[in-house]
Amino acid sequence: MKRGDKHEQKYKPDIKRYNWLHSTMKIAYYMPFKPMGHQNPSGDLIIGTEIFEHLQDQGNAIELASKLRCRWIYYNPLNLVRLSIEGRKVVKNLQPTAPDIWLTYHSYYKAPDLLGPHCSSKLNIPYVIFQGIYSTKRRKKLTTLPGFLLNRDTLLKADHVFTNKRRDLKNLSRIIPTEKLTYIAPGIHPEDFTFSPAERKKIRQRWAVQDEIIIMTTAMMRRGVKTEGLAKVIQSCARLHGKGFRLKLIIAGDGECRKQLKKQADRLLPSQVIFLGKIPRKELYQYYSSADIFAFPGIQESLGMVYLEAQSCRLPTVALADWGAKEAIIQGQTGLLSSASEPDRFTENIKTLIEDQKLRLTLGKNGEKHIRTNHNLNTNYDMLLDKLKELCNEKRL
Repeated sequence: MKRGDKHEQKYKPDIKRYNWLHSTMKIAYYMPFKPMGHQNPSGDLIIGTEIFEHLQDQGNAIELASKLRCRWIYYNPLNLVRLSIEGRKVVKNLQPTAPDIWLTYHSYYKAPDLLGPHCSSKLNIPYVIFQGIYSTKRRKKLTTLPGFLLNRDTLLKADHVFTNKRRDLKNLSRIIPTEKLTYIAPGIHPEDFTFSPAERKKIRQRWAVQDEIIIMTTAMMRRGVKTEGLAKVIQSCARLHGKGFRLKLIIAGDGECRKQLKKQADRLLPSQVIFLGKIPRKELYQYYSSADIFAFPGIQESLGMVYLEAQSCRLPTVALADWGAKEAIIQGQTGLLSSASEPDRFTENIKTLIEDQKLRLTLGKNGEKHIRTNHNLNTNYDMLLDKLKELCNEKRL
């Protein structure tokens, strides 16, 4: 059974009803952009799923309210009809055992939550968004203006909005009062991403590593910025290898652009690139442990969970500071960041870490501590849980 199929079975709302009576909270949960169990993995899907699982593990009765996808829904009149029908269906399904609160994960211009405000109002329960995004530049184009306006209306209807990005916190504060906003740092389960000396030794022996520096990168190889980022890492490593640096590049991930990237690697860095393919997330720690440096630009990345995972496994990181990487990496302490306006600096930062073993080890150890202190999912999502309880209690008064 595929992972996606597993989630379809586990979270399908019409085949499993939770026992509301003996739970801390009854939570209706919704993911309008990419429903739980979607076949295309991504950082957003991981975060949304982990929120669900954490709240459930803490004894709450959490139910996936709907699988309706709102991506570009406002451009298809038929989908708007489906939205109306789905809204009535969800309210009818939830009313007999009415939840205490509605929690939506991820609402933005491309997929505004058009279901949550309506259903929570009909059920007379608080409406909460985790990872609400407010981007004013989307109102400047006719193609994105409808989504911008719909999402703005959704955000204004929320009783509380959480965000895991400081840039979004600043943007949201333009329209939402401070008391209705909470920043929660992104997190992982650090115990799932722990440096393993045994795996490092075993894998490096398999690769016949001698004195080479192992550089690792990972991303889904789909068209656009993901593949562009992987290509940049290949180019940077090729430049350094051409200057005499002994290195190997390890790439985890798969997708439609794999052949394109493989062709580039064979041309620029022959025999020095290992394509691992798609690695199950629970096994990634083995490969992080085997590497010396993690490098991925993160072009237009909203966050980049890989930076958290790599640092947790004691890897110094190299990325661009213009986007989400700066949410996870501390410049000069856990990794090296540079601006996209200085494209050569990314390569130079990799070079710095290749040449300076002491710096590599220091940044790696700092990164491991940083993740456990500031990006521990268990601790951070307990903050979410406490706030949800507070909102429920306020509603009952």
